[in-house]
Amino acid sequence: MVWKPNVTVAAVLERDGRFLLVEEETEYGVCYNQPAGHLECGESLIDAVVRETLEETAYTLAPQFLIGVYNYRNETRDVNYLRFAFGGEITAHDSRRALDEGILAAHWLTLDEIRERQAQHRSPMVLLCIEDWLIGRRYPLELLHQYTCAG
Repeated sequence: MVWKPNVTVAAVLERDGRFLLVEEETEYGVCYNQPAGHLECGESLIDAVVRETLEETAYTLAPQFLIGVYNYRNETRDVNYLRFAFGGEITAHDSRRALDEGILAAHWLTLDEIRERQAQHRSPMVLLCIEDWLIGRRYPLELLHQYTCAG
């Protein structure tokens, strides 16, 4: 059997000491997460985080940094996630845009508010990515390469 992780992307966005999280309805109830989602076939990691941020929050993201790569195993669900977390600048917001199905709202929360909701985090990576941002983890996007093989 070949093992394959679920590759996901996430955006860690801070504005005035608040972080952008989405409140979403999941099979386990209401959870909080960064704007995040799965990498689609043929999509670059950067394109994926831009798309997911827009779909889940109506904010347009210009990625500037890779914050980290996280390998998380959810034993309960028998699933592995390989998350690429990005930081960047918000360049626009479309308040009329409908959010993805299951997204209840996008919130700008303080670190204390995020910690208060820790039991409702989608995964332990939510807080870990924020903490990595806060200690200054920033890696150049040039670390990432997208190749396509024609044949």
